[in-house]
Amino acid sequence: MNTLKSLRKKHNITQEQLADAVGLATTTISSYEIGHRNITIPAAIALAKYFNVNWTIFFDDKVREMYDLNKNDNQASDQTRLA
Repeated sequence: MNTLKSLRKKHNITQEQLADAVGLATTTISSYEIGHRNITIPAAIALAKYFNVNWTIFFDDKVREMYDLNKNDNQASDQTRLA
């Protein structure tokens, strides 16, 4: 089962309730759950805040690894500038 759908079911809320709570259309929530649309980062962040989880859980391992690599590169660049 899709991560978003699992969280929504676990919290016993409808797609409409979730959509209203995070400012998305019900059709968008539905499209994310059935895989017709890829979740956007802003939507993942809004959903993560609602469910109190890390926003990266809405992405597969490959995307999370890319984010972690970029984050590490940015931290290294920041440290170099500070030195």
